[in-house]
Amino acid sequence: MPRTSARGGPQTRAKISQVATRLFLERGFDTVTVTEVAREAGVSAVTVFKHFPRKEDLLLDRQVDAVELLRSAVRERAPGTGVLQSLGDMAFGLLEERHALSGLKDGSVPFFRTVVASPALVARAREIAFDLQETLAGELEHDPAFDGDGPLLAAFFVAGYSTVLVETARRMVAGEAADTVADDHRARLERLFDALGSGVVPRS
Repeated sequence: MPRTSARGGPQTRAKISQVATRLFLERGFDTVTVTEVAREAGVSAVTVFKHFPRKEDLLLDRQVDAVELLRSAVRERAPGTGVLQSLGDMAFGLLEERHALSGLKDGSVPFFRTVVASPALVARAREIAFDLQETLAGELEHDPAFDGDGPLLAAFFVAGYSTVLVETARRMVAGEAADTVADDHRARLERLFDALGSGVVPRS
């Protein structure tokens, strides 16, 4: 049986991402070209763009994960569990796991420094946040609990979580102890969900 090429598969995508991340962290995002990434990864530039339509997405490659987490929080929550509770479970779960999307993953500081040093990456991160807001709003569009206010929760939640994440990244870059930053992250998440729960957003 002939071998199936992995050129277009998840292993190729992962390899491209790993090579690109290494190059960007070593040399800075703006100084590395897609052609260099392709050469180091042993693929063509066309293959790179097949997996990552934008150069920025080579480093900011967690959008798919974030979309799936948001959709799961809405669609797969237990009967009787409100969306806000489910989003809270997701957010605190990321904290406990020290997931990359919490900003607390070991080794994240070089990544944060690389993003901050590139206006293109900062701009793309903001675009991704808006896309996630639209995704969540779409998931809540037909939820009767929100009576048309799903976009409001989406805007508040994504903006609030982004603020928590940015502050966590800032503290990590400043060299604070990871456990101290995690405790602060938890406290800010608690304030965020208290504010969402006591405001105009329904709990169920």
